[in-house]
Amino acid sequence: MARSIDYGNLMHRAMRGLIQSVLTDVAEHGLPGAHHFFITFDTTHPGVQLADWLRERYPTEMTVVLQHWFENLTVTDEGFSVTLNFGNNPEPMVIPFDALRTFVDPSVEFGLRFETHEQDEEDEEDDADIDVEPEPERQEAEIVSLDQFRKH
Repeated sequence: MARSIDYGNLMHRAMRGLIQSVLTDVAEHGLPGAHHFFITFDTTHPGVQLADWLRERYPTEMTVVLQHWFENLTVTDEGFSVTLNFGNNPEPMVIPFDALRTFVDPSVEFGLRFETHEQDEEDEEDDADIDVEPEPERQEAEIVSLDQFRKH
């Protein structure tokens, strides 16, 4: 088998690293200016930790906003944890980077969407890539596409 460069997986890891860097900076210095984040994630991912009532309310997907009130933002190589306020009820949560579906910063019209695909058993590459479709609720977001580079 010929050796090749897997640009799709490399870009996928780079985008997760970008999110990790941004969140690490926010954890250390706070949100600069008007920046804020809408982060959508898969609540069924095995590494996600949520309060039971949140998991019941959002059984498959949840979008959180990091803007005015959040505490205890901690970022690791695997993901991040944060405490958010739900109707004056602070709730801690853990979100692995692999559970992310979208990351949007509308203040600068930036967004990433990670799509999942069914895999064949012999397909060993990561099951997420970045899609070219614009965010339906945030048309102003810039979406980066890697579909043309993904091995099928």
